[in-house]
Amino acid sequence: MQKVKTIVDLSNELAQARSMKKKISLVPTMGNLHKGHLSLIQKARKISSYVIVTIFVNPTQFVEGEDFSKYPRTLDSDLELLSQLDIDLVFVPEVSEIYPINGDAASIEVSVPELESIHCGKYRPGHFQGVATIVSKLFIAVQPDIAVFGEKDYQQLLIIRSLTKNLFLPIKIVGSPTIREDSGLAMSSRNNYLTEQEAERAPKLYGCIKTSIETIKNGERDYKKLENDAIVFLEGVGFKVEYYCICDSETLGPIEGDDIVVLAAVWLGKTRLIDNARVHTYY
Repeated sequence: MQKVKTIVDLSNELAQARSMKKKISLVPTMGNLHKGHLSLIQKARKISSYVIVTIFVNPTQFVEGEDFSKYPRTLDSDLELLSQLDIDLVFVPEVSEIYPINGDAASIEVSVPELESIHCGKYRPGHFQGVATIVSKLFIAVQPDIAVFGEKDYQQLLIIRSLTKNLFLPIKIVGSPTIREDSGLAMSSRNNYLTEQEAERAPKLYGCIKTSIETIKNGERDYKKLENDAIVFLEGVGFKVEYYCICDSETLGPIEGDDIVVLAAVWLGKTRLIDNARVHTYY
């Protein structure tokens, strides 16, 4: 495993890989790696011959009220973990390498308006613009054949697919299923913020989503009622609900086809949790 910190060194390593006709896959992360990240890397390994992992805590996707400085940084343990995996290159740039003009403020921004202002974007204005910008920069720097992202961040996945299509980037975007704790809780770096009591309660979010999915499979089509029932349940067991939405899995708007996604974002104490699941109405 090679480690590089600059765009120049990154380009040199990738040029060598391309000269050997390697199929390059990219797994972008912000570090603090867990089993969910490892599943993305394993997926990338299966479908490509050269795997690059990036570790970069991106300041432009932190919105007002979110502390960039407090995001868990575990670079040494992350690198130790990656060294045990079959990856080829890890890119660990400084902020000044990614944003060379204005430091931590993006001097150029990429936006996907139709998707970035709804659901999570409504409550975290500017977040997805920061995500789209850093992903675009990484895509340009790496020029991978494949990029792998987790389906847990479902709205983010659709935004990345949209920007890739709209910018005519020849990159295959691969979604990887959400990895869960034994309790059903979706794995996330944010789970580290949960207290012991909150960690015991947190799986109820996915339990609620599964109930909605099963009810839809059984023929219920009053989605507004299902949303309201879910919100009442979640708030009754201690969550503060930002949104709970049953929507079209392609547009994240009103349901137009057979493929539906249940999206939710909640607060449990000081920790924000998101989760989702898809269902087909032709069951």
